Amino acid sequence: MYFKEVDTDTLFISVSMQLLYRRFSGNFIVNLLGKWQESEYSGQSIPVGGLVYYITAPSSLADMAANPFHTLFYIVFMLSACALFSKTWIEVSGSSARDVAKQLKEQQMVMPGHRESNLQKELNRYIPTAAAFGGVCIGALTVLADFMGAIGSGSGILLAVTIIYQYFETFEKEKASEIGFFGF
Repeated sequence: MYFKEVDTDTLFISVSMQLLYRRFSGNFIVNLLGKWQESEYSGQSIPVGGLVYYITAPSSLADMAANPFHTLFYIVFMLSACALFSKTWIEVSGSSARDVAKQLKEQQMVMPGHRESNLQKELNRYIPTAAAFGGVCIGALTVLADFMGAIGSGSGILLAVTIIYQYFETFEKEKASEIGFFGF
């Protein structure tokens, strides 16, 4: 068994549980949350049991074949967590059906065939579903990157790409505003 980097999503949970395991390794609840073993090659502790083991990506194809429940649990956990966080994010970020309906009303835009009062209800049929589906797609990309053995974790790669793309968008907006400012 070789060591694989722990996902950044589960790093905090893993470190917290690892500290509890070192201090209270005989406790039933702590063992239920996670068990760790020192890796032969890296000397670092890796999860080998408990809840933390199941929310950590399998380390290899052989590990996936040997423990298909671990693989299935990891996939379901990642996809569900990403969908849940996406739906939560639209509420927090101001992209919910209520917020979008309010913005459309302020801009005096209407949806053809629907009353103004039903706009929020109509948007509520699509926005949460689209957010959850987007979250599942991002989770699937993360799982795929983890299973393909990407350097680093799948979520780390996804985060890096998102940050780089955000810098690119900012650069393009600033470039466009400079061109507009100088009248080119």
